[in-house]
Amino acid sequence: MTNQIALIGATGAVGREILRLLEERNFPVETLRCFASPRSAGKKVVFRGKKIALEVLRPSHFKEISIAFFCAGRKISAEFAPLAKQAGALVIDSSSYFRGDPDVPLIIPEINPEALGRHHGIISSPNCVTTIMLMALAPLHRRCPIKRIVAATYQAASGAGQAAMEELQQETLAHLENRPFERTVMPHPYAFNLFTHNSPLTESGYVEEELKMVDETRKILNDPKVQVTATCVRVPVLRAHSMALNVEFSGPLSAGQAYEILKTAPGLTLLEDRANNRFPMPIDATGKDMVYCGRIREDKTQPHTLELWIVGDQLLKGAALNAIQIAELFQKKELHAHP
Repeated sequence: MTNQIALIGATGAVGREILRLLEERNFPVETLRCFASPRSAGKKVVFRGKKIALEVLRPSHFKEISIAFFCAGRKISAEFAPLAKQAGALVIDSSSYFRGDPDVPLIIPEINPEALGRHHGIISSPNCVTTIMLMALAPLHRRCPIKRIVAATYQAASGAGQAAMEELQQETLAHLENRPFERTVMPHPYAFNLFTHNSPLTESGYVEEELKMVDETRKILNDPKVQVTATCVRVPVLRAHSMALNVEFSGPLSAGQAYEILKTAPGLTLLEDRANNRFPMPIDATGKDMVYCGRIREDKTQPHTLELWIVGDQLLKGAALNAIQIAELFQKKELHAHP
């Protein structure tokens, strides 16, 4: 099978990581075409020692493309992903546009690889914080079904893109130098501050990021009964999301049993030094493929309920790595189907 790959959004935070992972993981690529906004046209990216010119996306560009990675946001996915599908490409979309579509599988390869068999040309990669959360919760849910999740998330600048990361660095420097700073990405002071997640606030009082966690968790676990409530907060960390979870199960599940289950969970590492009160931190997860979990304990106020702390790199398992793993899963399936 030929591997003509298209990367849409090649200069963004997720696109840069996909480009690096394609090379690092030795993904089979015959030709690679990289697309970005008009202001990047003519600039070049380097892949396997060769310079590739950035192009502005046109509908005709999907001819002969076998896999198209979309990481340029909802609007671009809405407009161009159906065209890529029509041209015969498999679309792996990192935006939120298709996640709620019942005909589009929402896949985390370590959790629901079987969903790949239901795709019709488009596969969606979940919201970053949902992905990181479920890396720890899905193995527990398989052992003892989850009734309710109460999540408090501490989300890094990387979730808002490359420009947000750069703005946080610049604003922090300005703050330390006691000079004014005019921000253009984030709605509130970000350096040495935190605020409710900057996705739109809905009439329910929840922001869209919090509602994504509800809907996507149910879809990935294939369990509409799971109750999820979340408070998502933007914190001044460059990359790697953290979260505190209070999880009620349908029956007894001890902290010790949870540790045993998670010891062998794929893509997850238990990280603890209880003698020094040391648990996963964003600096542990930054640039790492693994999701880190620790501080599992039983909630003394509620039966069948555990507390967990989880940290993962938003740009990697939360986005780019998951997209690449979906492509690897697809290729493996294709090879088995057409040896």
